[in-house]
Amino acid sequence: MKKGFIFDLDGVIVDTAKYHYLAWKKLANELGFEFTLEQNELFKGVSRKRCLEILLEIGNIQASQEQFDRWMIEKNEDYLEYIAKMDASEILPDVPRVLEFLKNKKVPIALGSASKNAKPILEKVGLLPYFESIVDGNNVTKAKPDPEVFLIAATNLQVAPQDCVVFEDAVAGIQAANNAQMTSIGIGDANTLTEANYNFNDFTEMTDDFLNGLLA
Repeated sequence: MKKGFIFDLDGVIVDTAKYHYLAWKKLANELGFEFTLEQNELFKGVSRKRCLEILLEIGNIQASQEQFDRWMIEKNEDYLEYIAKMDASEILPDVPRVLEFLKNKKVPIALGSASKNAKPILEKVGLLPYFESIVDGNNVTKAKPDPEVFLIAATNLQVAPQDCVVFEDAVAGIQAANNAQMTSIGIGDANTLTEANYNFNDFTEMTDDFLNGLLA
């Protein structure tokens, strides 16, 4: 039976969350208020548009559509400046080992991310060749927990949804995987990702035997 593996990007393959935070914090400061790391937790797995809506709610800021669109662009430009400096050192522990394991088993691999910058990030860190399909914010209209991003990835890999395995670090991402009837693996705090089928703090805890079990 053919299996497909789908990886989220931020917090699973690389930690770009810090760069998103710095860009949002810069915008908040320009608008006259502080934006904390605790508040940034509200942004996990959320689209850029919704993030800006939440930020403006935090700052109690009203915006015209023109201002809103301008701030969206400004934030993204700041974020792109940060990620332009990324390299392979930004890859999270043992991600290359797991990707290489799957590649050697000839397992099709996709990316399923809300990020609109997924492809350039994978290029920067040297992991793009592992992925047969990139499904990101440029390809979807519905945000997680809607399963759209993962269902498109499964279609691209030509694998049935129930035969797909998803690696996610966000609650909305785990819910999206479950909504797609895929096997969900939480990367991060098990107390937060309670709906995942399996949990690991990071890929260093994931053995080859476990991966073989998923392929069985």
